Amino acid sequence: MASKIYTKTGDSGETSLVGGKRISKADDRLEAYGTIDELNSFLGALYYMINDDIEDSQELTNDQRLIIYIQNQLFVVGANLATDPEATEYKDASILKPEAVTVLEQRIDKLSDILPPLKQFVLPSGAIAACQANICRAVCRRAERAIHVVAQESQVDDTIFQFVNRLSDYLFLLSRLINIETGYEERVWDQQITVTFKDLA
Repeated sequence: MASKIYTKTGDSGETSLVGGKRISKADDRLEAYGTIDELNSFLGALYYMINDDIEDSQELTNDQRLIIYIQNQLFVVGANLATDPEATEYKDASILKPEAVTVLEQRIDKLSDILPPLKQFVLPSGAIAACQANICRAVCRRAERAIHVVAQESQVDDTIFQFVNRLSDYLFLLSRLINIETGYEERVWDQQITVTFKDLA
């Protein structure tokens, strides 16, 4: 007999951390690792959007491989955040290795070398995959803020902060690469732009 996906143990507004400690679903820790889960879901969509947008781009194929790697690392981040170190010892599977940060930094450096330098702020726009990369970037920034809230009350490994911070930088560069590889011109911030109801008629 297959196990049921629902347990009914969360109906009262509480959930269990790693190790069994019960906390409110409104707890800052749950918000942090829930946002990491949200980011991972958006990345899953980004992977396939890149598939739809490219015909033959070795660079973007490399990024698809990297997205799968990132998704796996985010499971580690989530497990880490779902562990209260004051109540439960971290399991090996919930310890993010510094190499994960290095991988992102190496890709960031490569993209920084091949992309044209930025002279203005770039608006989130262009190919569908590029827009999705920017959604991932924004969710990643929110996750980073949520993790800092947790850190005000509990210890959080510096590697977690470094990984999530670098990830948002990478996603921004990835959005630019996608637009360039798919032929979309980058739309820049125009402080002088105006619109009237007549323009919209």
